Amino acid sequence: MPLRTAYDAVIVGGGHNGLVAAAYLARAGRSVLVLERLDHTGGAAVSTRAFEGVDARLSRYSYLVSLLPKRIVTDLGLRFETRRRRISSYTPKGDGGLLVDSESASRTRESFVRLTGSDRDFEAWQDFYGMTHRVAQRVFPTLTGPLPSKAALERIVDDAEAWSALFERPLGETVEARFEDDLVRGVVLTDALIGTFTHAHDASLLQNRCFLYHVIGNGTGDWDVPVGGMGALTDALADAARAAGAEIVTGAEVTDIETDGAVAEVTYDGDTTGTGTGTVGARYVLVNASPHALAGLLGEQAPPKPEGAQLKVNMLLNRLPRLRDTTVDPREAFAGTFHIAESYRQLQTAYDQAAGGAIPAEPPSEIYCHSLTDPSILAPELAARGMQTLTLFGLHIPARLSAGKDALLKAVLAQLDAVLDEPITDCLALDPDGRPCIEAKTPADLEREVGLPGGHIFHRDLSFPYGDDDSGRWGVETARPNVLVCGAGAIRGGGVSGIPGHNAAMAVLEREQAV
Repeated sequence: MPLRTAYDAVIVGGGHNGLVAAAYLARAGRSVLVLERLDHTGGAAVSTRAFEGVDARLSRYSYLVSLLPKRIVTDLGLRFETRRRRISSYTPKGDGGLLVDSESASRTRESFVRLTGSDRDFEAWQDFYGMTHRVAQRVFPTLTGPLPSKAALERIVDDAEAWSALFERPLGETVEARFEDDLVRGVVLTDALIGTFTHAHDASLLQNRCFLYHVIGNGTGDWDVPVGGMGALTDALADAARAAGAEIVTGAEVTDIETDGAVAEVTYDGDTTGTGTGTVGARYVLVNASPHALAGLLGEQAPPKPEGAQLKVNMLLNRLPRLRDTTVDPREAFAGTFHIAESYRQLQTAYDQAAGGAIPAEPPSEIYCHSLTDPSILAPELAARGMQTLTLFGLHIPARLSAGKDALLKAVLAQLDAVLDEPITDCLALDPDGRPCIEAKTPADLEREVGLPGGHIFHRDLSFPYGDDDSGRWGVETARPNVLVCGAGAIRGGGVSGIPGHNAAMAVLEREQAV
């Protein structure tokens, strides 16, 4: 039960962004209550022993870290670290493939030449990602400050060509102009499609928005492995919030928010855990839930529910599978991002088929092995036996598809098998009852289990990191002056970043200082 009847801030939802907001506000001396629907904190950023009787802690939903600012880790004194992956990506093609080694330009060049017959696309690759790196260094620091206008951000970018390519024109135009090889084009485009159901020439620039967030993290665009699994971050955040004085009540589902703009009353239902149904007062309510869910809590007309478009598959293997490409070690190929059926043409065909309601004939996916970079997620005896985890993220699997989970899983695994020298099922570990260690999560699963609306991993379509007259000073404001969005649905939300939680906390503290 909450210890008070009223708080300076009540935070709805104990996912990572809510915990960031709680920690910042509590450290600033504010009374803070976090109400979490589930029986644990962390939301989609958790580590789970997914297979009964098997001591392997998988990052069940979200799985890599790029957008978490180092300043949040430092400010909150978090005991949390990430490890960089030397291999950026491997993309098989026939009996060969494209290997991108982030620490060896010469090795990467050789791989490009073997694939394409020249070094033209390698040079284009270096130039293009040099451009995105410069943009990242300029844009990322703005994400934890007041929201700039579009014109202000353009001045910060200070590169007309980059601004046009990333913010003004469909990304497909840039990809096609800069790169010749179809596979190389696809590898570039994939960052525009993670958790986003769209295509290269979408006039809304949804693909550009998604791409931008995938290349600006911490000024480098690196996607790193969380040591101890994603739950290590949210456990550290919960510890930091509690240490600062925040209260966290789990098993308490918020059902209603009433506010006059100055004070609010939050109603919650905790009957299933014995917490009881109750209400608490708050000067501010920070909502770590989607805009769709927030509208329901306020009794307002909800915006259309967004649509998730992915299949997340978690596996535990006795060993890594053999590849058709014998020139690359599977321990390198799977350590980075392993691309499946993600050539430029394959991505467009898969999108067209899924938009028409069919499972793509060649469903694209991306795979990586957490345990190669961080074996600590495996019990010592599992690691000693050479066991490995494998995470598959399937693209262009929108919630609208009527096919069942088994059919979707069968389709994506068949496409993986097409580039292996043996079926992936031959490598799966078995739990003590003889069941294969594999699970799949559809958009419907994500909505039911962790409250992602429509299974959309970003809560809604991503936005460019700038505002207009209606965006508010921090990009977290709502029409109710004392109700703020601190989740992924905020402007500059999405991914495991903590940025919306930080910005919502800063908005509260700034307002109080101005009074």
